[in-house]
Amino acid sequence: MTSHILLINCPDQRGLVYNVTRVLYKHDLNVISNGEFVERNSNHFFMRTEFSGDFEREELSDELKAVLPEAAEIKLTGKRKKDIVLLATKEHHCLSDLLIRHAFDELNANILAVISNYTTLEELTKKFDIPFRHISHEGKSREEHEAELLVAVQQYNPEFIVLAKYMRILSENFVSHFTNRIINIHHSFLPAFVGANPYAQAYERGVKIIGATTHFVNNELDQGPIIAQSVIPTDHTHNAKEMAQAGRDVEKMVLAKSLKLVLNEQVFVHRNRTIIFT
Repeated sequence: MTSHILLINCPDQRGLVYNVTRVLYKHDLNVISNGEFVERNSNHFFMRTEFSGDFEREELSDELKAVLPEAAEIKLTGKRKKDIVLLATKEHHCLSDLLIRHAFDELNANILAVISNYTTLEELTKKFDIPFRHISHEGKSREEHEAELLVAVQQYNPEFIVLAKYMRILSENFVSHFTNRIINIHHSFLPAFVGANPYAQAYERGVKIIGATTHFVNNELDQGPIIAQSVIPTDHTHNAKEMAQAGRDVEKMVLAKSLKLVLNEQVFVHRNRTIIFT
């Protein structure tokens, strides 16, 4: 039978899990997996439920709204591939990893296009039969370049934009069109070493671990809700270049993990945090 995903977030109150599952039971729907969490500081409830069976969407939604607080947010979706667009610059490691996963159907997504401000990765992209769009930034203001980029992205109408080492800072105007839909891989264990050259910063500080962080992009540089992080050990014998080389493997792993979570509807964004059901 077809599987579906129900996502709920609302102010917490007694009996929420019972009320939701009772509605599903009434419609002869079978719960496959369920997870819930209450964020105590804000007294906010989150629930992710996978279930199978046939139902009438509007009727089920109305009945769920009737048993939940007025401010509840409800999302009913199927288990399906999401449409995404990748933005890249010159570095190939994250892009190539995602293209390979996509080619072998290991990425729960349809990559609609790769857009870059350089042509460096065009040949690589076309080997995977993915459209490549070159939108140069040279000789243009930031506003002019982003206006062209926005038009190009919106032509594909993606559900998510993935910054696969896209080394340009997106403006507040651009980000506003895709709230909590732009995913960035940052080559540092945030909140340490934001911005450019994090491995040089890490080397100067003599850190003992280096890592990578994925986050949703917001209006503050590298300050959006964190999705996933990982680290590897390092020591004084590694220079900044060697740290960067080692960090690339971590970046690929963290970005792939994050996309799996987001594309499988396992991530809630609450204020500037994420609630993740694994």
